[in-house]
Amino acid sequence: MYTYEYPRPSVTVDIVVFGYDGGKQLKMLLIQRGSEPFKGSWALPGGFVDMGETLEEAALRELEEETGVKDLFVEQLYTYGAIDRDPRGRVISVAYFALVNLQDHPAVASSDADKAEWFSLDELPELAFDHSEIIAMANSRLSAKVRYQPIGFELLPEEFTLGQLQQLYETVLNVEAFNKRNFRTRILRTGILEEVGRQQNVAHRPAVLYKFNQDTYKDLAKQRDSGVLRRALDFEI
Repeated sequence: MYTYEYPRPSVTVDIVVFGYDGGKQLKMLLIQRGSEPFKGSWALPGGFVDMGETLEEAALRELEEETGVKDLFVEQLYTYGAIDRDPRGRVISVAYFALVNLQDHPAVASSDADKAEWFSLDELPELAFDHSEIIAMANSRLSAKVRYQPIGFELLPEEFTLGQLQQLYETVLNVEAFNKRNFRTRILRTGILEEVGRQQNVAHRPAVLYKFNQDTYKDLAKQRDSGVLRRALDFEI
């Protein structure tokens, strides 16, 4: 049997899940830890990586085990390796982040978590480990990436109005209000939205409904025409 002569730190995953329900605040999925260290404290979902799974598999497994949330697209965020970040010993954590529509992903605590709840991003409780640092980086990444990639559509229902889309961008970018006409002109010019009908059973004049056109976006990405998307999606330039 081969003997490994170097120290072997433990590896964990932490998952930052942003949620949106159509309002003016993003929300964050947190669990209340059911075991030490930091028992009773709020933290990001996550845990140790098993030997027979990839990092992403571990992230998705821990997320489902602790919160009941599953079937998400997750993206790797950053690796955290401060020597004293975990009182149990030398632990390196690979953080992931995801975007979800709250209506599709209710949280139910299970496994090592006593509770699983959605918190407003500006009203987060005190967090265990270095999870405040992880969330800050994820928030910064989201604010930057939404300017040049259409990742915000993960936070919306499959069909949405331009008003709902504008509200989402104002929320993510933390701005009071974009010019309505400018927003609509720029987003429609890209061709990444497809008209699918009008709202039904509403008291006001029914608004046009759209969905994200994945094929058009892929064509733009293949052409490496990021300038088109950046000019359309970065409403502050």
